[in-house]
Amino acid sequence: MRPVHLLLAVLVAAVWGVNFVVIEVGLEHCPPLLFSALRFLVAAVPAVFLLPRPDVAWRWIVGVGLALGVAKFGLLFVGMEAGMPAGLSSLVLQSQAVFTLLIAMAVLGERPGGRRVAGMAVAAAGVTVAAVDEGLSGPVLGFALVIAAAAFWGVSNVLTRRAAPASALGFMVWVSLVPIVPLALLSVLVEGPQANVDALRGLGWSGLGAVAYVAWGATLFGFGAWGYLLRRYDASRVAPFSLLVPVFGMSAAALLLGEQVSAARWPAALLLIGGVALATLPGRRRPAEAARGAREPDPRGGPAPVLAARE
Repeated sequence: MRPVHLLLAVLVAAVWGVNFVVIEVGLEHCPPLLFSALRFLVAAVPAVFLLPRPDVAWRWIVGVGLALGVAKFGLLFVGMEAGMPAGLSSLVLQSQAVFTLLIAMAVLGERPGGRRVAGMAVAAAGVTVAAVDEGLSGPVLGFALVIAAAAFWGVSNVLTRRAAPASALGFMVWVSLVPIVPLALLSVLVEGPQANVDALRGLGWSGLGAVAYVAWGATLFGFGAWGYLLRRYDASRVAPFSLLVPVFGMSAAALLLGEQVSAARWPAALLLIGGVALATLPGRRRPAEAARGAREPDPRGGPAPVLAARE
């Protein structure tokens, strides 16, 4: 990956990491499904009137909207409301990288080389160490819901790559239209109309700020940039960067929410970062392969990215 894209991927991870702390703040003001519906309403309006519909079939917009908006975020918010702490949620959710890799192999026919697979394994080991350190005595239902959310994030990653929209930001804005009504209806049915009315009346500045951050920062910027990266690179190359999210998420939760960071978190973080580096940094190529790669155009348009051959 180019250096600027490496920095963009890390920035997205930081925004998403802090997002878990912001979600905790938002859940203090809103029921989870209503909060998720407000997130996508603010993300879509008024931007949808300023950006043209992306040049992709409606099935991709609806598919990503349902997988990412309704399933992934609905399950995540409900899981956190059920007791999953912000730091642990930011960690467990990153199992989506494994789901993305498996789905991309099955659906897209991507075949990551041994080095990338090894990097994913090292990073997954970091996730495992941190998860065990958190303890397995926490909320089982919340844990299961966040794992399910991770699986649907993997689905949305692959759907986004298949859609390959020319404008990642425009695509995310239009995708954000899809979950609003389903989430609002689910909120009325599950959380109750009175709870919704009470939450909207007492939202306050901190609640509004939480909605704005998750809508504009985590959703529009985060997924717009993420979709841009997925369009340029294989899903198996982009997905490992999400494993940096718990590093930022656990740090933000410790600093802002007072969640404890034990000694075992540090080797877990080293495993995560080392695995991401192993899976994403380009390896050496033989001169003949490098020359051939320089002559071959990128099938997605533009110059060919510098990719390692047979990693």
